[in-house]
Amino acid sequence: MNITIKRLTAAVVGLGMAGGLAACGSSGDDGASSGGSKTVTLVSHDSWAASKSVVAAFEKESGYQVKVLKDGDAGTAVNKAILTKDNPQGDVLFGVDNTLLSRALDNGLFQPYEPKDSERIAPQYRADEGKHRVTPVDTGDICVNYDKAWFSEHKLTPPETFEDLTEPQYKNLLVTENAATSSPGLGFLLGTAAKYGDDGWPDYWKKLKANGVKVVDGWEQAYNEEFSGSAGGRKAKGDRPLVVSYASSPPAEVVFADPRPGTAPTGVAGGTCFRQVEYAGLLSNAKNPEGGKALLDFLISKRFQEDMPLNMFVYPVREDAEVPEEFTRFGPQAKDPQTLEPAKIAGHRDQWVKSWTSLVLK
Repeated sequence: MNITIKRLTAAVVGLGMAGGLAACGSSGDDGASSGGSKTVTLVSHDSWAASKSVVAAFEKESGYQVKVLKDGDAGTAVNKAILTKDNPQGDVLFGVDNTLLSRALDNGLFQPYEPKDSERIAPQYRADEGKHRVTPVDTGDICVNYDKAWFSEHKLTPPETFEDLTEPQYKNLLVTENAATSSPGLGFLLGTAAKYGDDGWPDYWKKLKANGVKVVDGWEQAYNEEFSGSAGGRKAKGDRPLVVSYASSPPAEVVFADPRPGTAPTGVAGGTCFRQVEYAGLLSNAKNPEGGKALLDFLISKRFQEDMPLNMFVYPVREDAEVPEEFTRFGPQAKDPQTLEPAKIAGHRDQWVKSWTSLVLK
């Protein structure tokens, strides 16, 4: 979601590229000349992951070899794509979320393509209707997570809502990410803007600041170093039992624990969630547009959508995709998350971030 969707899968076990995909750090080899080959290049943020068998099946059926260029966090990937749009690094860009979508569209990053089975995508996740420059791929909720053991030991009820976080019993307990450099940090800011409105969110953040909220650059530092409830946090002896993360972080804690616990060690404050959607699109001037179209078809195929949750710890957007039991048991989606229309985000994001920076960091 640094602006990235840096999920727990990478933090807990270092899971990055699945074995069937060739990851690379630059586009100076066959990825850059994919138009004359059977290679299709996917540009993504660092949290991309997929099962080797699922990718291998696509490669066999399509005849294209998938090459992945990981370009840092989501914001970095989008900015690089804008700078190189006349001679793009790849064919498809994955990982543009609803907080950054307008920036990508306004800069002409994508050419239109409507993938096969697009009608299977849940309507609430669709964007750019009628133009088809981007395709929804996954969704997740940015929410405050809490350390169950810490709250039990201190005989304190965990917070549930945004307003709870400003109460004195939660003073100096919350760590969040910088809204200017982090996707979950920005999502949390947008959640408060959606909740309290254009005029009300600054007053809310004044209360949070007075209540000792700690701000760090990115998700990895917040979750793995500052948060007391994560696998990384426990090793680093983090002392903050509240952290801005994802509703899917608890199932990740369970999946990667050895042995697996019967319950997740972390919980989610359901009244603090903001709905995030990630998109992919066929890059303008892609050197292998046909391969890119096949890859977009793959990203919303039932096979990939059902493989995705336990690799990237996000929810599928395809209505007929089944969600693994670990998600429904340990990380259900928020029942009533905060949302904002992309146009609203586009019109206010930069000013909100500027105001937030002045208010919270100075």
